[in-house]
Amino acid sequence: MYAIETSKLTKKYGSNTVVNGINLQVPQGEIYGFLGRNGAGKSTFINILTGVSFPSAGEFTLLGQSDIDLDLQKKIGVLPDYANFYDEMTALNHLRYFLKINGQRFSKEHCSNVLKKVGLEGHDHQKIGKFSFGMKKKLGIAQAIVTDPDLIFLDEPTSGVDIESALHIHELIRELQNQGKTIFMTSHNLNEVEKICTRVAIMKNGVILIEGTMEELRFQYQAKKTVMIKHDPYPNSHKEYIQQFFRTLSPEVEYHHMYTKVMLQKERNIPLIIRELIQCGIDIYQVHVEEPSLEEIFLQKNIVDHSQVS
Repeated sequence: MYAIETSKLTKKYGSNTVVNGINLQVPQGEIYGFLGRNGAGKSTFINILTGVSFPSAGEFTLLGQSDIDLDLQKKIGVLPDYANFYDEMTALNHLRYFLKINGQRFSKEHCSNVLKKVGLEGHDHQKIGKFSFGMKKKLGIAQAIVTDPDLIFLDEPTSGVDIESALHIHELIRELQNQGKTIFMTSHNLNEVEKICTRVAIMKNGVILIEGTMEELRFQYQAKKTVMIKHDPYPNSHKEYIQQFFRTLSPEVEYHHMYTKVMLQKERNIPLIIRELIQCGIDIYQVHVEEPSLEEIFLQKNIVDHSQVS
């Protein structure tokens, strides 16, 4: 079963199509990174899934259900791109209030543990009006997970928090995944997404341009891999043989005194090279495979904008 599944999901405002026929399947247990520039349609897409707005066309299911009833809502947690709190409430009372309006029992011990998980230990009885922006972000995450949901939407979970808090939130997200929960998150921090997300989608002009694991995205972006091998100098007795061997694998090879640079289409040729050099009595000190970062993939100029394709 998919945690999220959409079919031709569309949202229009007059003649403006913000979400354009999206088909998406998010398996359960993923940390799913949903990326796009401002105005790409990310927030509108999430607002449809979380019941803030209705689609103009298409269908979707959450946790296998198409009807967003009260029981399903209790299984979903949301950190929106904005969060409003009552300044006069304490953090603990806010979670109490949130649980009450969701028809769930309040447990002081449970809520204190949740506040501790998000990095607000010791702030249970502090009024929210005295919270910093980062503390309010943490409280928003606490609100999203206090009901122990199976599917969690996190919009920019680490924006406005310090580095230590961001790392703490990363660990929390991994912990939630280890519990079998699905996390669907947006972030402008591409390094963060590359580091913790198991699958990634990039949205532009209302459509998804590319989707998959980081390995799949890298393969779509760059078919060839640049491999740098640091080694002992090739002995004269083996030079011709080694160069002939490399020519069978790639026409793009650079030989230097203590390293060789080769462009490979097939990753499985890397262990082949290592074995061959070792058999020639050549010590290998380092093998480095240059791979594109998520930032490079995101910013690539040649990515196809399908919304402009007829």
